[in-house]
Amino acid sequence: MCMVIFAPLFAIFAFATCGGYSGGLRLSVDCANKSESDLSIDIAFAYPFRLHQVNFDAPTCEGKRREKLSLIGDFSSSAEFFVTIAVFAFLYSLAATVVYIFFQNKYRENNRGPLIDFIVTVVFSFLWLVSSSAWAKGLSDVKIATDPDEVLLLMSACKQQSNKCLPVRSPVMSSLNTSVVFGFLNFILWAGNIWFVFKETGWHSSGQRHAPDTMEKQSSSYNQGGYNQDSYGPAGGYNQPGSYGQVGEYGQSQSYGQSGPTSFANQI
Repeated sequence: MCMVIFAPLFAIFAFATCGGYSGGLRLSVDCANKSESDLSIDIAFAYPFRLHQVNFDAPTCEGKRREKLSLIGDFSSSAEFFVTIAVFAFLYSLAATVVYIFFQNKYRENNRGPLIDFIVTVVFSFLWLVSSSAWAKGLSDVKIATDPDEVLLLMSACKQQSNKCLPVRSPVMSSLNTSVVFGFLNFILWAGNIWFVFKETGWHSSGQRHAPDTMEKQSSSYNQGGYNQDSYGPAGGYNQPGSYGQVGEYGQSQSYGQSGPTSFANQI
């Protein structure tokens, strides 16, 4: 039930906080000649974080000439991989929810449904771990590439001590941090669901049937052992008639079996 409720929600939060991101930073370049200054340089970027395609103009503090610069780095692979896994996990969890609720009999038929569900759950658990780890590393690189202090180093005017270059506004990364958190939460959720899906498979059922059969075999072999044999029955030495039960002639006990009294009478 937790998988049905939380898996679609966690997947939505994961790809929405990453795929829907857009942010920016603002820089200030105060030239020695105030007329050449630009105190509001806005740089906007967004998903999928192909930062090398983000261009902006900056003053050179050498007359009216301006230079065209771009941010450094392309982090689209890890971001798109993360969002893709989130979207497919969302779609699969929705489909699984429909099957669990409305097609329970078909799901259990021939044990194919639980086996497929088990394999897909294992695969998605692994993909969530890989994609979340890759995106966490990619986000760390995005933060470095969009750090205002790092971007100021790209400007030629900021290499001159007579000019003052300052960061005005840094990008807000809270939603991207949230996407990484939900990525690992999805991994925990899917990995934890492996056991519950495994219990629905025939592998778990066959293991449960095998255990009672083994116990029954051990019990039957124990009951057939020597402890259940009647050691004091007719074959035993103490219950045989004729050893001490018959009294021979002359009032003597028959201690030598049935042939003893007859041979003794013949001798008389």
